[in-house]
Amino acid sequence: MKLLLLGCSGFIGRELVPQLIQAGHFVTVVSRKSQRSSPFQIKSENYSYISLNPASAISWESANLQKAIIESEGVINLVGEPIAEKRWTKKHCQLIANSRLDSTKHLINAMVRSKNPPKVLVNGSAIGFYGTSQDAVFSEESSSGKDFLANLCKEWESIAAQKPNRTRLVVIRIGIVLEKDGGALGKMLPIFRSGFGGPLGNGMQWMSWIHRNDLCKIIEKVLTTQSFSGPINCVSPNPVRMNTFTQTLGKSLNRPNLLPVPGAILKLLLGDGAKVVLEGQKVNSKKLKRLGFIFKHPQLESAINAVLNN
Repeated sequence: MKLLLLGCSGFIGRELVPQLIQAGHFVTVVSRKSQRSSPFQIKSENYSYISLNPASAISWESANLQKAIIESEGVINLVGEPIAEKRWTKKHCQLIANSRLDSTKHLINAMVRSKNPPKVLVNGSAIGFYGTSQDAVFSEESSSGKDFLANLCKEWESIAAQKPNRTRLVVIRIGIVLEKDGGALGKMLPIFRSGFGGPLGNGMQWMSWIHRNDLCKIIEKVLTTQSFSGPINCVSPNPVRMNTFTQTLGKSLNRPNLLPVPGAILKLLLGDGAKVVLEGQKVNSKKLKRLGFIFKHPQLESAINAVLNN
């Protein structure tokens, strides 16, 4: 397939883009980053790169981007500022929202105007759609939460739903992605390796996680499988509580799991963004199970060991 990728020059894209090219797809990456600072130094006839900001309306007047939309059979849209890396000031929350909503509005408008719109749109979202809870279990059938992140995911998904009628929409609600070169685990590894790791908050919050390789395989599969549509929770079948996660990580590193990080410190650093790691949610994917997706890393210990040995 000829694919247009937005927001895929970061943590997830570093594995996704080479995987798609290796699978024989023709990939065009759109990113704010210059090609020189891109993580991809790929020499392939199946790869091209457009350095533009997809959140800017002017970018969509570019002849290169318009041509890419017309020629694309599929679009993967994972745009957005990281959720839990900075304090949720009013200004930063606006940046988190605009980076997703503006880019997606421009994308959908371009698709609607196209005489031959893409056959499939894989649009990002997050399990934050459901809000947080220490008790509830969420599936694709669950309603949305009411906090900032839930409202943002709901609005993001509603914009993507305005795609052309001929375009199949798959919304991937992504859990906590595991790899060592980014994400939550990437940040925790140096602390645990130094022997100072421990659970965040009270340790009882749920972590609904997925190995990055499994996430990329899901994305690749939904592109070409007509039975995949609507929202799909991209999480492993075995969520764990935070204290189990940190104990497993400490065991894999042969390091102690002694010093919990107080919730008050996280709130001081991240403001309301601390909710993402302090409260969590237990999420399963009825759709992936029904569709027969086979995880390479369904268990946390094997997933962490795969990350460490990669």
